[in-house]
Amino acid sequence: MQNQKVKQRVEKLKETINLHRYNYHVLNRATISEEALDSLKHELKVLEDTYPDLVTSDSPTQRVAGEPLEQFEKIEHLVPMLSIEDIFTEEELNSWGGYLLKFSDNSNFTYFCEAKVDGLALALKYKAGILVEAVTRGNGRVGESVLANARTIESIPLKLFFFKNISSKLLADKILNGDIEIRGEVYIEKKDFDILNKRRKKQGEEPYANPRNLAAGSMRQLNSQLTSSRPLSFLAYDIIFDSQEIREHAQEHKVLDALGFKTDNTAKKCSDISCASSYWSKMREKRDSIPYQIDGVVVSVNENKIFEDLGVAGKSPRGIRALKFSPKQTTTIVEAIKIQVGRTGAVTPLAVMNPVKVGGVIVRHATLHNFDEIKRLDVRIGDTVIVERAGDVIPKVVGVIKNLRPSSALKIKAPHLCPECRTVLSKKLGEVILRCTNKNCLSRRLENIYYFASRQVFDIEGLGPRIIDALMENRLISDPADLFTLKQEDFLQLDGFQEKSSQNLIEAIKKSKRIFLARFINALGILHVGEETAIDLANYFGSLEAFTKAKLLELKEVEGVGEVVSEELYNWLQNKDNKQFIEKLLKLGVEVVSPRRLGIKLKGKKFVLTGTLQKLTRDESEEKIRALGGSVSSSVSSNTDYVVAGENPGSKYEKARKLDVKIVSEKEFLNMIE
Repeated sequence: MQNQKVKQRVEKLKETINLHRYNYHVLNRATISEEALDSLKHELKVLEDTYPDLVTSDSPTQRVAGEPLEQFEKIEHLVPMLSIEDIFTEEELNSWGGYLLKFSDNSNFTYFCEAKVDGLALALKYKAGILVEAVTRGNGRVGESVLANARTIESIPLKLFFFKNISSKLLADKILNGDIEIRGEVYIEKKDFDILNKRRKKQGEEPYANPRNLAAGSMRQLNSQLTSSRPLSFLAYDIIFDSQEIREHAQEHKVLDALGFKTDNTAKKCSDISCASSYWSKMREKRDSIPYQIDGVVVSVNENKIFEDLGVAGKSPRGIRALKFSPKQTTTIVEAIKIQVGRTGAVTPLAVMNPVKVGGVIVRHATLHNFDEIKRLDVRIGDTVIVERAGDVIPKVVGVIKNLRPSSALKIKAPHLCPECRTVLSKKLGEVILRCTNKNCLSRRLENIYYFASRQVFDIEGLGPRIIDALMENRLISDPADLFTLKQEDFLQLDGFQEKSSQNLIEAIKKSKRIFLARFINALGILHVGEETAIDLANYFGSLEAFTKAKLLELKEVEGVGEVVSEELYNWLQNKDNKQFIEKLLKLGVEVVSPRRLGIKLKGKKFVLTGTLQKLTRDESEEKIRALGGSVSSSVSSNTDYVVAGENPGSKYEKARKLDVKIVSEKEFLNMIE
């Protein structure tokens, strides 16, 4: 064969194999036998081995798993993978629909409904049609690169091309030649999961708990050869692509389908909220007949511009909701009540129960939330209770079967004293939570250190509760900052530690010393200040110094921080012990990294964006404003400094005129941020 003929044969083989891959793994329709397909793959492999210069990254032969990785690379999502707010009832769905009609500048919108696949969220990045990155959701802002593992999944195209025609050739060219991100869910079909578990039982191995955990665990394997042995699939549901031609979410699904991705074939466009409710009911009925696990349906505003204009509330977009199915429930017996004291002193009663399987997971404890809830449910020790995993995640007691109550059942009384330090418990006016106010309470201190070292804060790899408990018992630490004073010989005192393991932990602690401001604020354990509020505070103040010197009025100005939280924050920052704790961390070498700032040109200025900007996306505009010291709000008020008006501005434009707020064009805005 001459070189040109070989090249043509290789290209034809790749095209043919890819077509049959699409038919089998996406359409579930075998057009040739598996043996015949293997023969084509073998021929391609032989030709590529003979002519290595013809090997390309999108070749079907390149799906083969590579060498194990040492660790996953962290990748920032350019567009955050925000969480979706859960709702559980038709009343909540109707309430949300009514809220959208009031909140939106345009009430003329439709809905798009699709199944909520219970898997692992994944973002695939393509450049000029070639798969170049695959990133897990992570915390929504930063995920992990799992490209090697994603490449082993047959339903993920290594190279994009259209299996079906779409109406716009211009759009098709942009997709195949530009930068595009496809988001979806990695999952394992129920039948494949059952086959795996039957095989494991035959081999005397413990069966896997559920398909979702197995899919997630498979994608987080450092050894992609193990990932390739699992029957993983990918279902696409979203396109991140800067194009005005895709105006509806329904259109995105058609494009994804045309590109050869698996999509939800039950998805439906709805004209009103009652249609969405009907879709939810039908999906609930046919849930068990769907080949993969679903835990609800996702209902979103179909029109992309209206969806974007609705913005974000807290950490979830306003224009989308996850309507969950009635959580899976089972019954068991309460054997005892365990009182848990959290890092902020919150006292939570936990039901200790006979182990029971709920939604594929063995549950031994379930939350009772607070003692008002115990009184409302009338739960007693010895009762047979109904346990559910709310949203298929958090086990909780939701009811008592009272006609099964034994005569020996014991009433549960709220404690007067902290079970750990014996401090008198207190309850703030208007709250139902009992709290231990003793900062030196051992339970509080331990929970604080657990959280401080956890993945979402300082991320000290390998340092879990068991080791922290041992460090406390041996009086090697007394507060979170003491972790940075530890030496290798300190770990060698503990049971089970050798030279290598102790050195690894010391290295992990050193590595964690460089931390972003938002994570640092989150680590401080301030009441009502979690991950999202910490990000808002970091973006607003820009530096640790500015944050620690914040005045009460400044704290009240931070979007998302209300009256109660701002006062709690201010009091915390004024406390002498807390100031010393921050100083101690800094003296021990903790380096707090400020959010990326380009200057203070817009410091203290508040912006609202409305309409469509041509040069920058909304996210890019907001990032520029924050990087220059400004802040962005979703609504216009008398405190707004500037309203940036793009094309087709909404009601925010009119409100700005009424309030005499300065309105600037896109051109003027671009001059401001230069």
